[in-house]
Amino acid sequence: MRIVVIGGTGLIGSQVVKRLAEHGHDAVPASPDSGVNTVTGEGVEEVLRGADVLVDVSNSPSFADDDVMNFFTTATTNLTTAAKEAGVGHYVALSIVGTDELPDSGYLRAKVAQEKLITSSGLPYSIVRATQFFEFAGAIADSATVDGVVRLPHGGVQPIAASEVAAVVARTAAAGPINGVQEIGGPEEFTLDGWIRTVLQARDDAREVVGDPQARYFGTPLTGKQLVPNAGAQLQPTSLKEWLAAGN
Repeated sequence: MRIVVIGGTGLIGSQVVKRLAEHGHDAVPASPDSGVNTVTGEGVEEVLRGADVLVDVSNSPSFADDDVMNFFTTATTNLTTAAKEAGVGHYVALSIVGTDELPDSGYLRAKVAQEKLITSSGLPYSIVRATQFFEFAGAIADSATVDGVVRLPHGGVQPIAASEVAAVVARTAAAGPINGVQEIGGPEEFTLDGWIRTVLQARDDAREVVGDPQARYFGTPLTGKQLVPNAGAQLQPTSLKEWLAAGN
């Protein structure tokens, strides 16, 4: 199949393209660097011409509330419109576990808007909701550091290796649309502060990690298990210990 991967040069997209190509598909990475800009619409119609499947793993270059909402609503509208005109038979999008449970987060509100545009488009679709990637631990710590102390909420997380997210997205793209949502996560549940503390300790990072009920995660309080996948999730095998042991 011809499968166009929007965001195909990023952390997840590049691995999705590689996996699909290894299984004999014509996997086409699309990004602004390749002349495809989903916000302006440049190159979108052209790259989708003849495509069987569209995979969207793109991300907003800015996480400011207005910017991220504009990115996902504009890009998704352009993509669904062009995909229908091109006769694309399957729209696969990567989203986040808990998107609709944390409305104080501008980023997650934008992901909810993206999902609604896809599900209401009339296109056959599959939405893969993933938990936080192991690879984001350092950035989460940096964003929560004030005066050398990392302050994070104590809510639950069940992080996953990016490579396994890419594998699920690739398998989903090669299969038929589910016209629904599939959640995926890692094998172990942590508290957010506990996960980041474990990673920093493994990296000999001396910063103290404090569980703070007033701290926010991307603009939202996190006191419960909103970011933990549901009972029907597909849990992937790589543990945090294994991921760290691999030199990450």
